[in-house]
Amino acid sequence: MPAARYILTLSCPNRPGIVAAVAAHLFESGNNILEAQQFDDTETDRFFMRIMFNPVAENRPLDDMRQAFRPCADRFAMDWSLRDQAEKRRVMLLVSKFDHCLTDLLYRWRIGEMAMTPTAIVANHPRETYADMDFGAIPFHHLPATRETKAAQEARIWDLVQQTGTDLVVLARYMQVLSDDLAGKLAGRCINIHHSFLPGFKGAKPYHQAHARGVKLIGATAHYVTADLDEGPLIEQDVERISHSDTPEDLIRIGRDIERRVLARAVRYHLDDRVLLNGSKTVVFAS
Repeated sequence: MPAARYILTLSCPNRPGIVAAVAAHLFESGNNILEAQQFDDTETDRFFMRIMFNPVAENRPLDDMRQAFRPCADRFAMDWSLRDQAEKRRVMLLVSKFDHCLTDLLYRWRIGEMAMTPTAIVANHPRETYADMDFGAIPFHHLPATRETKAAQEARIWDLVQQTGTDLVVLARYMQVLSDDLAGKLAGRCINIHHSFLPGFKGAKPYHQAHARGVKLIGATAHYVTADLDEGPLIEQDVERISHSDTPEDLIRIGRDIERRVLARAVRYHLDDRVLLNGSKTVVFAS
């Protein structure tokens, strides 16, 4: 049986000896480093690192490995995580009327490109809206949201997150603004996709607004959700050039493609422990 692979991520105040201490610990514990990435943020004076490694001889219980690393982590005041790469994250997908991002994520999951376990699909539109989509055994929950029912609806979403052991919530074009309370509960584990770069055209018909202003680039941004609307830490962005001959419908078509790939990359980075929070920003160790 192939040796298990583990991923260690950490951030801490920068000081000499961090890399040496971590590498020495892994070596002395009988491990082989397969991949290592690091970043020293000179503005915040914090150090960030992601290491993938495997045991040279035999696998040890993950709890034992965490306990063994704790003295090193405490020595450098690390915020850290150690995970078995084979353990798939549990992901809840929230969606509204537009289903292109949901369809794309499910396709990537089915072909094995997205290492996750879908726990539920939650929509504020009825199941008939997605009649052409095969959700398989993934539970579907229709939770309509109005101003009067929003608090109860979000309480139900939070209950589902807890009941299903969800690790990550993805707003796959879920066109509802999360309350400060729910955003706070999901801090660092809720990803949203936003049309255009941020800040951008807000409100209804963003692509029509962009067309009216004669933009030359359109794009999409994936970010973590915070209480500040569309201002959470950015994970991934992309753009495409357009011209004066493109119609609003062309922009919508092009925008859908950008949104799909940007959200997919952001979710994959998160699932693979490649995103580390750095205040209002992120450090992304892209593969």
